[in-house]
Amino acid sequence: MNPTGQTGPDWDRLYETALAQEGHFTTQQALDAGYSSQLLMKYLTAARSFASGGLCTAQAFPSGQQEDLVALWLWSNRAGVFSHETALMLHELSDVLPARAHLTVPAKWRRRRIQVPDGVVLHYADVPKRDRAWVGAVPVTSPARTLVDCAADYVSPDFLSSAISQALARGMVSGPQATAVERAVAAELGA
Repeated sequence: MNPTGQTGPDWDRLYETALAQEGHFTTQQALDAGYSSQLLMKYLTAARSFASGGLCTAQAFPSGQQEDLVALWLWSNRAGVFSHETALMLHELSDVLPARAHLTVPAKWRRRRIQVPDGVVLHYADVPKRDRAWVGAVPVTSPARTLVDCAADYVSPDFLSSAISQALARGMVSGPQATAVERAVAAELGA
């Protein structure tokens, strides 16, 4: 019997988990769905899925648009939130693909000794629920939070100005929120 009280593996549960995560699931999620370590190893050996560093990918799933980001989010134990230039891209406030993925993890992670995957920039902050959104299968900072984070990280003023204009034009930030964002961005840029 697994931790949820069911007996035997529940493929539908694991499939639903993988479906929401672009075909990825963690070994812990497989265990939670009733797959013993031995059964999971059997499936991995039979090439129904493959694993790397505690992350499994079901072979039946086609590659998704955010597959690499999902893998990074699962690496963060689903605690991270994509932010900064990565969030600009996900919110389609920028045409530029960032060279590295920006992931904000809880502030207490700063004390951890972790091996950060190549191509990832970690930021340490506690992002409240009001400052979070979902774009596809991944969590991302809200447009307003993204703009403020980018200003604080000294993103190019021209690049940031364009993103702010797009966010305002598309109604992603409005009213008092837009004023607060502009004020915060101006303060960060020293205007």
